[in-house]
Amino acid sequence: MLTEGPAKRVTVSIGEDVHRHGEPLYLALLNYLFYHGVSGATVSKGVAGFGPDHHLHTTRILEITENLPITIAFVETAEKIEAILPKLLQMVGEGVVDVQDTTILKAAAPNAAAPDLPRSTLHGKATLMRVYIGADDRWHGKPLHEAIVESLRANDIAGVTVYRGIAGYGAHGRFRKERRLSLSTDAPIMLSVVDEDARIRAYLPTLEQMVQEGLVALSDVDVIKYTHRVTPADDAKKDTP
Repeated sequence: MLTEGPAKRVTVSIGEDVHRHGEPLYLALLNYLFYHGVSGATVSKGVAGFGPDHHLHTTRILEITENLPITIAFVETAEKIEAILPKLLQMVGEGVVDVQDTTILKAAAPNAAAPDLPRSTLHGKATLMRVYIGADDRWHGKPLHEAIVESLRANDIAGVTVYRGIAGYGAHGRFRKERRLSLSTDAPIMLSVVDEDARIRAYLPTLEQMVQEGLVALSDVDVIKYTHRVTPADDAKKDTP
C-alpha cells in the first residue's frame, strides 16, 4: 500500500526489440507489474542510446532495424519491491535495473493484489478453475478473455486454454450463439485453468476485480501429466553456462 513517506523508485532499462514469450519484453514487464498490484508504471522510449555492446541506436530516417532504449519506471513500497524484484530481475535478463530511495509526498488510492507464491512442479492433487464470460466483455478496453490470459501468465499460473462456445445462455436467460456473417456476437467464452489450489486461490481476488458478470467454478482434479515440448531454444538455454 502506497502512503506518504519513504518508498523505492525502480527504473528498468531494456532494448525495444527484446522479446519474451513472443511479445515485446517491455509489455511483458508492464503486465507483470500491473497484475501484481504495482500502483503505477510509466514506459518511455528513447530517441538514441547505446548499451553494453556500445552499438549506437537512433531514430534516424531510413533506419531499417531499431533497438531503441526503453525505460520502465515505477514507485512502490520497499516490501512490494522486495516481493516482485526476483521475478523482475529474471525477466529483464541482460537489461539494467536501478533501485533508488525516494519520498512519496502524495499517494494515490491503493490496489489489491494477489501474493506472489513460489513455483513448484505441478503433479498430483490440483484445482481446475473454469471461467465463463461473454466474448463482448471488456477490461480496460481490451477483450476480457485476453486480459485474463495476460493476468494469469503475469501471476505464473501453469497454463490456460480459452474455448469459444457456439451457443449458450447465462444468468439473464438470454440465448447467445455464433452467427455466420455477423461482425459482432456475444458468444460464450470459457477459460480452463489448472494449477495448485493455493496458487489458484491467491489469484481469485484479481479475477474477481476483472469479471464483473460471469461464472467462476473450482473443481478438484488429479494431474496425471504436465509437460511441454522441448524446442531447440530450450536446449540452447540448457547448454548455456
